[in-house]
Amino acid sequence: MASGVLDGPVPAASAGGQRVLDLLDKAIDLQSPLVRKNIARARQRNPDATPAEVIRSLERMYVSALAGTGAAVGGAAAAPGVGTGVALALSAGEALSSLELSALFVLSVAEVHGVPIDEIERRRTIVMGILLGGSGSTTITKVAERTGQHWGRQVVAKVPLETLRQINRVLGRNFVTKYGTKQGIIVLGRVAPFGIGALIGGGANAAVATLTVKASRHAFGPPPPSWAD
Repeated sequence: MASGVLDGPVPAASAGGQRVLDLLDKAIDLQSPLVRKNIARARQRNPDATPAEVIRSLERMYVSALAGTGAAVGGAAAAPGVGTGVALALSAGEALSSLELSALFVLSVAEVHGVPIDEIERRRTIVMGILLGGSGSTTITKVAERTGQHWGRQVVAKVPLETLRQINRVLGRNFVTKYGTKQGIIVLGRVAPFGIGALIGGGANAAVATLTVKASRHAFGPPPPSWAD
């Protein structure tokens, strides 16, 4: 990993909160090299697809994959004979898978838009900002002291690295609070009786994925009309 989990202290992060941030950095680190393969997969059926068409394909793939993962783990965790400890362990492991899928989706969309994602701080800003939705975009534009639509292009690609570190410290605190709580509710829901757990897991993940897709559209705006050389 390029550096520790978020440069600078994150006062609000307990030991559990720090684990959330560790999982986030691990997800970003693992998925970053796979971005172009993910885009190529989205273009398999139509190599001549426009950026807009590829992004729609990436969105469908992401929502389907996240919902499927949640339903599968929810069903397994709630199966008869599976103890609560094992069920919670299964669901906790799925939280990392969800983060990995989300990081891959966000970074893939950024790549299609031509947003530079080579530096770890820029990847953190993009992923956390989109997963946090409206509060993420508000934080980014406030700390960066920039206004305007589509912060994913306007802010991440242009603000100095030190400003990004400041943004990520604030986003990190919010991410621990909101994402940790949200995942905690979903994890406990998956331990519900067999069948209900699968329904909760798949439905909750589908809802999270849909919100992430909407946040990515807001962050990046309209896709480019054609591919860069």
